[in-house]
Amino acid sequence: MSASPVTLMVARRVEHGRYADFNRWLNEGRELAADFAGYLGSGVLAPPADDDEYQIIFRFSSSETLAAWEHSASRHAWLARGKGLYEAPHEHRATGLDAWFQTGSSAPPRWKQAVAVWLAFFPISLIFQFVFGGVLADWALLPRVVVSTLMLTPVMVFVFIPLSMRLLAPWLQGKWSPLDLLARWRHAHRL
Repeated sequence: MSASPVTLMVARRVEHGRYADFNRWLNEGRELAADFAGYLGSGVLAPPADDDEYQIIFRFSSSETLAAWEHSASRHAWLARGKGLYEAPHEHRATGLDAWFQTGSSAPPRWKQAVAVWLAFFPISLIFQFVFGGVLADWALLPRVVVSTLMLTPVMVFVFIPLSMRLLAPWLQGKWSPLDLLARWRHAHRL
C-alpha cells in the first residue's frame, strides 16, 4: 500500500441519449467520494463533440483511503444505480507524476513531460496574475505565494494538467511531431 496520494482515473463511455442522467449520477458519486476520509478531490474531463467518453479523476491521500472508498457499500450502491448509463469502464491507478504520464517503456521522455506541464501552468499562472495580481501586489511575498499556490494547485492538478496531457497525447506518445507537420506542409506546398 502507498503512503502517497493516489489517483484513480476512470474512462466511461456514455450510452446514447443518457448524458443528463449520467451527469446527475456522476455528480452524486463525486459528492459521495467527498464524504470519505482521505478524499483530496475529483475532476471530470468532458469528451470532445465527436466522442462520448468521459474521463473521471478521483484523488485520495493513500491507497488505503482509496480502497476504503472503492469497497464501501455506498459506492457499490451508487455504481448499481448507474447501470445502463455507460459501457464497461476502463480504470487506471497511479501515484505521483504517473497519474499524468504512462509508466515504463511507453512513458514520454522527461523533457516532454516538463514541456507539457509548463504548457498547462504558464497560461493559467498568467491569467491568475492578470486577475489577482493587483489585489495581491501589496501583500508580503509569503502570503502572496501561499494564496496563489493554494488557488492554483488544485485547479492545475485536477483540470489543466490532465487536459494538457490529453491534448498533447499524440506528441507525448511520439505519434506526432512539429517536424512531421512542417515536412507535410512543405510537401503539400512543394517547397
